[in-house]
Amino acid sequence: MSLDSRPSVREAAIAALCVAELAAIVDLVTWVESVDGVVTAHAANHHGRVRLFPGGGMQVLAGDNPITSQDPRAFLPYAVELAHPSPSDSRDNAYPLAAERILSLFADPERSPDLAIVHTPGHYFPDEGGHLGEHGSLDVIQSRAPLVLSGAGVRRLGVVPESARLVDVGPTMAHLAGAPDEALRDATGAPLDGRVLTAYLDGTTPKGVLGVLWDGAHCSDLLHLASTGDLPTVAGLIERGVALDGGAVAQFPSVTLTNHTSILTGVGPGRHGVLGNVYFDRATGQQVVPNDETTWHRSAEWLRPAARTVFEMVPGFTASVDEAIDRGADYSTMGIIRASSGGAGAGGLGDRLPPADSSPFLGDPALLDDPYFRWGVSVDDLGLEQVRGLYAGGLATAPRLAWWANVVTDAGHHGGGPRSEPARAALRQSDARLGVMLDDLERLGLLDEMAIVLTADHGFEGADQNITGSWRSALDALGVPYRDEGPGFVYFDVR
Repeated sequence: MSLDSRPSVREAAIAALCVAELAAIVDLVTWVESVDGVVTAHAANHHGRVRLFPGGGMQVLAGDNPITSQDPRAFLPYAVELAHPSPSDSRDNAYPLAAERILSLFADPERSPDLAIVHTPGHYFPDEGGHLGEHGSLDVIQSRAPLVLSGAGVRRLGVVPESARLVDVGPTMAHLAGAPDEALRDATGAPLDGRVLTAYLDGTTPKGVLGVLWDGAHCSDLLHLASTGDLPTVAGLIERGVALDGGAVAQFPSVTLTNHTSILTGVGPGRHGVLGNVYFDRATGQQVVPNDETTWHRSAEWLRPAARTVFEMVPGFTASVDEAIDRGADYSTMGIIRASSGGAGAGGLGDRLPPADSSPFLGDPALLDDPYFRWGVSVDDLGLEQVRGLYAGGLATAPRLAWWANVVTDAGHHGGGPRSEPARAALRQSDARLGVMLDDLERLGLLDEMAIVLTADHGFEGADQNITGSWRSALDALGVPYRDEGPGFVYFDVR
């Protein structure tokens, strides 16, 4: 259907959601509409309504502006974030690149929702998949992923008061790995949304690039723990390179598969097609759930044809370890799963997972009571085994670009929230695994020849167990067919 075919229903829904009674759980309602032939981004809540323009411009349409800041470095230094956890009022929060990210989410005519509802930072909704630690929001803390560049080809700048975007990470890795400028485009030849972060590079080309993703790693806490000596491997990377204190801004929604895909394609969700961990496809009439252990190995199937991964941009041997978005990689964990008759379960990769309780990186065994944490320990131990194998033969057989995704950090932050013991334990064991890998590279004489990129797919905020509830009754009262995927992606005129 066309963009404006359901405006009356959309307006009724916005009014129903932007009431004071729902203010504790509805942070913002976002959508796009055509104004004088130009598609523009909008946001509203109980305070008022605003039209948002790329570059940070805003036009208040009704009431008070619900968005007073788009500063990507809001709540810095870290003490300020600690003093203002999970702001309850949108006017006390920040929403970096709001227009650009909203416009991207709503750019897919078949998969984009009619409305995207943003949970308040403190909203606790375990009955609908929520956790003590939350992400997915448009706001700065849930959108802030760490970004550390280190080693060959990178300037030694230490921690700098700057920020970037996650869509910049893939093009920067591809550039470091020797991809020519003309390769940094999509399949139609259009420029990527991301750009090469040349300000942090010294102009030389390393002999290899290792990209490392710690899923859900909290940016400011990671940098804090590195500065106190709790993450010595990260501290070493920063000493040999640069870390942005404002991290890299995730695409909206700030969820896993959307941002894994944005990193590895250099474009936002409206172009690559993976709109969320769960969304609806009007063209097929089906719910899509790419972020699930039964579907991860198929995630690249949902990429739009024009999207290209860094594995398709970089010349030479490339590798993707424990990453769902692996299209074009010469070595791929998900490729092994796809080739196995057992898939992700028995007979496939599941049979190779080492037992979590015997992991050399596990500190407190009580953390294994959380099934997600237990699984994450096993997956990340197997990931380390795979990455070590890729480099065991030296530069002659090493990948030009390798990407290594880790998941236990997401489990720790979900289970306890940011700065909790589970979250910090997950960061410490991930630091130790990466330390083993870098020790291997140093022993092989490769470390000084390589660039290392460490990032994440989103940030985290702590939910308040006293802030509960659902907006479902407000949508039900409209009396029209709808789907609420996530929850938060609302599609009208569907069943």
